[in-house]
Amino acid sequence: MSQATIGAAANAEPITLELLDAISDAFNRNDVDAVMAHFAEDAIFDHGAGPDIHGKRFSGTREIRAVFQALFESVESVNWKTLDARIAGDKAYCEYHRVAKLKNGDVQDFLSIDVLTFRDGLIVHKDTYFKNRTS
Repeated sequence: MSQATIGAAANAEPITLELLDAISDAFNRNDVDAVMAHFAEDAIFDHGAGPDIHGKRFSGTREIRAVFQALFESVESVNWKTLDARIAGDKAYCEYHRVAKLKNGDVQDFLSIDVLTFRDGLIVHKDTYFKNRTS
């Protein structure tokens, strides 16, 4: 799917705050099946870090599932607290405070924003941005 296709995604089903809450709840339960139920088969996930201008891109539900499954398996817990959520057309802008406790005892604590583009009630593009702490 090209960026032009992503931006032109038709949205027959309205995006609601309840839908965004359901997506957040699935992530916070660390339930990969529930998370993936919100993604279209041809979805794209652009991670906030990576070698390209868009971070690292994962295409299709198989690749995206693997990313989230690996995350959930690498942590004791991970939680996204929604700070704000806005809906504009086929996009939702969700601001989070993310805290993860890794199995090795390290804690990841940062702010992030997801720009979610929807088509027919499913995510077709998840574009993640986050603050990176440096010393």
